[in-house]
Amino acid sequence: MAKDKGPRRPRAETPKGFRDYFGAEVTERAAMLSTIAGVYHRYGFDALETSGVETVEALGKFLPDVDRPNEGVFAWQEDEGAEKAGDWLALRYDLTAPLARVFAQHRNDLPTPYRRYAMGPVWRNEKPGPGRFRQFYQCDADTVGTASVAADAEICMMLCDTLEEVGIPRGDYVVKVNNRKVLNGVMEVAGLGGEDRANERGIVLRAIDKLDRLGPKGVRALLGEGRTDESGDFTKGAGLGDEQADLLFRFIDASDDVRRLNTGEVINRDQPIYGASILDWNRKILESLGRLVADSKEGTAGVSELLEIVGYAENQGYSEKQISVDPSVVRGLGYYTGPVFEAELTFEIADEKGRPQRFGSVAGGGRYDDLVKRFTGQEVPATGVSIGVDRLLAALRAKGRIGGAAARGPVIVTVMDRERMADYLAMAAELRSAGVRAEVYLGNPKNFGNQLKYADRRGSPAAVIAGSQEFERGVVQVKDLVLGARIAADASLEEWKENPSQVEVPRGDLVATVRAMLDR
Repeated sequence: MAKDKGPRRPRAETPKGFRDYFGAEVTERAAMLSTIAGVYHRYGFDALETSGVETVEALGKFLPDVDRPNEGVFAWQEDEGAEKAGDWLALRYDLTAPLARVFAQHRNDLPTPYRRYAMGPVWRNEKPGPGRFRQFYQCDADTVGTASVAADAEICMMLCDTLEEVGIPRGDYVVKVNNRKVLNGVMEVAGLGGEDRANERGIVLRAIDKLDRLGPKGVRALLGEGRTDESGDFTKGAGLGDEQADLLFRFIDASDDVRRLNTGEVINRDQPIYGASILDWNRKILESLGRLVADSKEGTAGVSELLEIVGYAENQGYSEKQISVDPSVVRGLGYYTGPVFEAELTFEIADEKGRPQRFGSVAGGGRYDDLVKRFTGQEVPATGVSIGVDRLLAALRAKGRIGGAAARGPVIVTVMDRERMADYLAMAAELRSAGVRAEVYLGNPKNFGNQLKYADRRGSPAAVIAGSQEFERGVVQVKDLVLGARIAADASLEEWKENPSQVEVPRGDLVATVRAMLDR
């Protein structure tokens, strides 16, 4: 008779496309969110926190990549299987769609324009890959209720300020600006106007949005019959002819056309024209775009809006190296209706094989004048930006601006006598009251060596030691673990005598002694 093995144990592993975050990662993210929130707050935005779950109807179908059976979201039906099932619910895929619902729901109680910022995780049921997870953090700021292009310009300028404040210096980033109206105008000229061509226009948008990842050859394939990726998956294309695709690439390469005029040759798109002011550089690109969309009223309006944005930027002292018109920026989400922008980091890092590569986009956004209208029936103009916090943190780590040294752990109060636990807890409390991070060792205190190993694993800078003899004499031992490790590694006998890593001090001097050690 087969032996009953009992219930199967669950596997201790994260689901595919998700990851866990520990210690320093969480602390670094919290610090970055605080910094970003400070910039948003100075610009007059108020905090808003919405539910992580929305109805599928409220979220809408706007995802850039629809390669999952449930259209890119994690969704379920309330009371599924019941006689009368409830709404379909989903984890939010961004922070913008929930804002549209909030404004529509509470518009009578909110000021107009309504300026809000929001931070938190979002979820997308998409194919995971290296550095691409199904849960990630976003940090948004939006202005709802104004059609003024000054709101779009302000978002771009605030994005520059935010990047510099978190540690990305001027010269290491560029905020690229485009306008969906211009692209719509190009597609209209290419014969893709009208409601019956909406599907092809959507494919075109998603294809151009992947230019940095797939390159011109991959995008051209998606504009045509389609593309097969490295895994063998086939993505259907827009079915455009060569002339239509050529026109779209003239739009994408407008910045190269300007370089051709200035230099007589086509050079790297990412290389700026030195010595040109923001209006000189951007106006030349806009003149090139204006010629492409001369027969489109919508496209011409988009060019005018872009000229207005860069004019505001120049007036406020932002150079063309900070805010630059780039026709290749389209943003994949389907709800954008006007100006769109993307912050790209311009420095290089080494990939897994040591090859240099650009870090790429860390933020994006744009104008979405029809999103609230879905709820109210009335057009409510809006614009905003979303920063990908995890990517921005990874960029700062790659540049060595955070995470260079191990995070400092708490001071460990060791336990030599179980009967004196209240005294040990009092020591930790005194240190905490003085602003020093501290904890009492709560494992098995029998082996003192294990307590010091624990302190080492925690990255502790110091340990407090007191047994029965120390309590009788009213003293404590304070061990500088950082200095001790350095002495053990390479110090001479004389240096060890001159700089002992462990000192005995009166009990009343505990806090002052520890703080002096931490400040060394």
